[in-house]
Amino acid sequence: MSDTCTVKALPLVPFKEMPYTRPDMKAIEKGFADALSKFKAAASVKEQIEAIDMVQAINREYSTMASLASVRHTIDTRDEFYDKENDFYDEAGPLFSKLSNEFGAEMVKSKFRAEHEKEFGHQVFDLTDLSLKVFSPEIMDDLMAENKLTSKYSKLIASAQIEFQGEKRTLSQLTPFMQDMDREVRKAAAKAYYGFFEENEAAFDSIYDELVKIRTKIAKKLGYKNFVQLAYDRLGRTEYNAEMVANYRKQIYELVVPIAQSLKKRQSKRLKLDKVYYYDTGLKYLTGNAVPQGEPDWIVEQAKKMYNELSPETKEFFGIMTDYGLMDLLSTKGKAGGGYCTGFPMYKVPFIFANFNKTQHDVEVMTHEAGHAFQAYQSRDARLLEYGWPTLEACEIHSMSMEFFTWPWMELFFKHQTEKFKFTHLSGAFEFLPYGATVDEFQHWVYENPEASPAERKAEWHKIELKYNPSIDYADNEYLNRGGFWVKQGHIFASPFYYIDYTLAQVCALQFWVKANADRKTAWEDYLRLCKAGGSLPFLELLKLANLKNPFEEGCIASVTPECEKWLNSIDDSKL
Repeated sequence: MSDTCTVKALPLVPFKEMPYTRPDMKAIEKGFADALSKFKAAASVKEQIEAIDMVQAINREYSTMASLASVRHTIDTRDEFYDKENDFYDEAGPLFSKLSNEFGAEMVKSKFRAEHEKEFGHQVFDLTDLSLKVFSPEIMDDLMAENKLTSKYSKLIASAQIEFQGEKRTLSQLTPFMQDMDREVRKAAAKAYYGFFEENEAAFDSIYDELVKIRTKIAKKLGYKNFVQLAYDRLGRTEYNAEMVANYRKQIYELVVPIAQSLKKRQSKRLKLDKVYYYDTGLKYLTGNAVPQGEPDWIVEQAKKMYNELSPETKEFFGIMTDYGLMDLLSTKGKAGGGYCTGFPMYKVPFIFANFNKTQHDVEVMTHEAGHAFQAYQSRDARLLEYGWPTLEACEIHSMSMEFFTWPWMELFFKHQTEKFKFTHLSGAFEFLPYGATVDEFQHWVYENPEASPAERKAEWHKIELKYNPSIDYADNEYLNRGGFWVKQGHIFASPFYYIDYTLAQVCALQFWVKANADRKTAWEDYLRLCKAGGSLPFLELLKLANLKNPFEEGCIASVTPECEKWLNSIDDSKL
């Protein structure tokens, strides 16, 4: 199998200078039609591969422009030009999917399929088979409506201007106050933060209700019983199903929930509180949480030093990220929430988006997104654009493992607070796994019960969150007690069922942490091999390539917990 190509990249220019042109959908339609005619008329494998390359060229250009527009829109959702471009892609995206699918339908039934699989590997054909299942021209309008609803959610989140301590703040800018050492400040900040969701409850309820109904409608039109399996197919999950995921959640419930609860008790003891309420959970230590010991530019300078030393590959990669302005890290007004990594295929480079807020999360989000970006950079010469990134649960292994591979350099960022950071980071992994299972179990319930009312959904959320986090206490916050917490989790709106992926990857990242403690050189070689493979293999095959255990198998979680618990128990956290 030839897994790299000689596709020429455009000369690299700084992100701000990358020219943007709205794709000409008529020209794209013609390009696909020409490629399709060539493919159908081809008398040899070579001619069909030439037609595949034509489609790849169209895809690279469209994807680059869509990414540029999306990044510039999320950097400032108030920018009228890119707001209109975002609307354009909400409508153009389904048309582009239709054209891709028409070509894919011919590709998978080619008389030369066996030869193509030798050339490209089987993964692209398996994914194409799935993409044909999840798309039909009759759902075009529904897909556009779904896109518009997710954009509406994103804009509503970005619109948050919350009055707090005499200033208007975004949701991200409120986070440091929710970790304040003064309990009254924490309480007021949490009240203001969740108050935004309560004030806009009707709008959020309406958006989600419409999303559930439209996704269910799409599933029924495509012949699915409900949206659950359609969501799995959309995510390219070729090797596992809802039953395997339910069994995996059971492992988390039985093995991880007790560890997470004991860590919460340690937190309560450290904070000298009889009762830890929801507004206390952000503060980990009476002396305050670990925070980076410098401003954003300084953090990037330390990161450069770290990546220069980590490996020759990370040195080259991070140099390009900084030299060409391929990161936007500050939390600014009008900026969309969260953090992500995307890429510009025509330039063969990734891009990192984040919202720094002067908490330890700044370093975590940077190393996390750098893990995604590093993988994309390692896979930049993938023969097929589809192989530039793997499916999402595999993607998250690169990011979460990078967080742990960078541990030896955390002193650069946290100085005297390094142990505090590490304890929070590792214990946070164990507290996250039950939360990830909560989000997943909730979504299964929602789409298995699409007629449930917004109030019933919230009640079910609260029931599930208490199962996985029995010590949670929302005090007198009526909105959260009714089950409103999940509304802030954007994935539930925009990327249904994409969340258990983080937990699967977390279990793999913990395996890398254990391996790196024993033999760092071999662990890094396994990681690098995984990154270079990109999306050329499905999840479970990538795990084998990287010498990782399969999280779905009984005993996988149990194989990492002893080493992690041993480290956590070796730290006297009462002194942090």
